[in-house]
Amino acid sequence: MSYVSYEYNGVRGVGEVDGESLIPLQGISEIGRSTTIETLASAERKTNHALALDQVRVLPVVTDPARVICVGLNYRDHIVETKRDFPTYPVMFPKYASSLIGAYDDIVVPPESSEVDYEGEMAVVIGRRGRRITEEDALDHVLGYTVANDITMRDFQYKTHQWMQGKAWDASTPLGPRIVCPAEVDLAGCGIRTIVNGEKVQESNLSQLLFTVPNLIATISTFTTLEPGDVILTGTPGGVGYRRKPQLLLKPGDHVSVEIDNLGSVSNRLVTDH
Repeated sequence: MSYVSYEYNGVRGVGEVDGESLIPLQGISEIGRSTTIETLASAERKTNHALALDQVRVLPVVTDPARVICVGLNYRDHIVETKRDFPTYPVMFPKYASSLIGAYDDIVVPPESSEVDYEGEMAVVIGRRGRRITEEDALDHVLGYTVANDITMRDFQYKTHQWMQGKAWDASTPLGPRIVCPAEVDLAGCGIRTIVNGEKVQESNLSQLLFTVPNLIATISTFTTLEPGDVILTGTPGGVGYRRKPQLLLKPGDHVSVEIDNLGSVSNRLVTDH
């Protein structure tokens, strides 16, 4: 099964995907801190109130996570292009709930940055609370998987050796369009690609992750309790615009999409900040 967070006639809800329709879930207005695996599974399906997907505004699949934890340097080809050593422990940095936008929302280019870059990523949504989770138990805590674009302001990222100021901009990170439950997808067989203005600029496979989903969950839950609605961005493949020769940086008017097999795609236009 898979789920979409949406807005329809000013009312927010969560729906189970049924072909090109959504079946609203009774009593669930968002996927967040109170939305566990069991909550979604047991919710009443309002089958008589189905909505066409093209009727609704698709929201970020999680609208108010307690944590958005991002992983850098997690694909071998991206590590090589950055000319960095292979990490033995995941490189991590935070985003905030305010960073997240819907899968099809516009991305506003901030006037302060002239080096806006794309990073196609697979994201994990947590559905069961846990601390010091073992790798063996890690997938029992996963609500599902989705697609993200870790839009990065490179000129701000490299102001210091910490990356947060380049990564945590408001309204910059598309997340969605749906959460796909783990039983529905074999991540090892999923390709990931990023397309800018019709040109494929990133392509890899989720089997190339240096630190796997179970390993990341075990590592992160060592130092913080993971809660339902928390999001983990798992890193980007090689081909980012900043490292290309010549560089391919994003500007207003560009269109960027990230596709992951069996998970869907985020597709966004870049616009000027008025």
